Amino acid sequence: MPDIGESWVVIYFTGTGNSRYLAKLTAQKLDDSLVSANALIKENKTGDFYSDSPYVFVCPTYSWQIPQIFEKFIDGSRFSGNTGCYFIMDCGDDIGNAQKPLRKLCKRKGFQYRGVKEIVMPENYIAVFSAPPEAEEKKIISAAEKELEEAVQIVRRGGFFPEKKITLTDRLKSSVVRWFFYRWVVKDKKFAVHDGCISCGTCETLCPMNNIRIVSGKPVWNGDCTHCMACICGCPAECIEYGNHTKGLRRYYLK
Repeated sequence: MPDIGESWVVIYFTGTGNSRYLAKLTAQKLDDSLVSANALIKENKTGDFYSDSPYVFVCPTYSWQIPQIFEKFIDGSRFSGNTGCYFIMDCGDDIGNAQKPLRKLCKRKGFQYRGVKEIVMPENYIAVFSAPPEAEEKKIISAAEKELEEAVQIVRRGGFFPEKKITLTDRLKSSVVRWFFYRWVVKDKKFAVHDGCISCGTCETLCPMNNIRIVSGKPVWNGDCTHCMACICGCPAECIEYGNHTKGLRRYYLK
């Protein structure tokens, strides 16, 4: 298991690159060590981390909560040194009542919860929604960078992210609606590849769940999908579709 030396530690999970982008900026601004949870999860590993300063976890919002796969990774990893932790969650709209399960996670791990920062990034969940035009995408990222700078200043001085006022809608999104999404929507049966596939294996490489295998030169999905959209948005040939919804839609993948 990787052992990170004395410094801040930024640990991230990403699907189409939004969280990776924010995590890299955060690590640069704090002179942090940067850890990709994707790489460890891909190898069925957890982590053994040490940090003198609070941990910073960066991830996307899946159905108005932290991704289940990332929560499982944190639960299974060991953390020593400083017990403070911050969460930075990017989203297409909002994070709902994500702070409730984050508090529970921190209690399980013995962390001091220092808040979650909600940062809007370009929509990437093209299985249901649409990615923004390129011009709008740049504006969203620019605004996100300013929001991140404010968050980093709070982290640097050891403060707490402001509490989000939780509404009934937030509670419903992160509970009832989330249950519906995971029960009925988060599946891989609608993914398909057309004849433009160049058999490069990028989708297999990007899938954090090891859910994709290349069979006879084409990707095959095996039923254990988290809907991170890495395969469909990261395909260099743009030959993967999700039912009829994604046909003609712009792909979004931030490197």
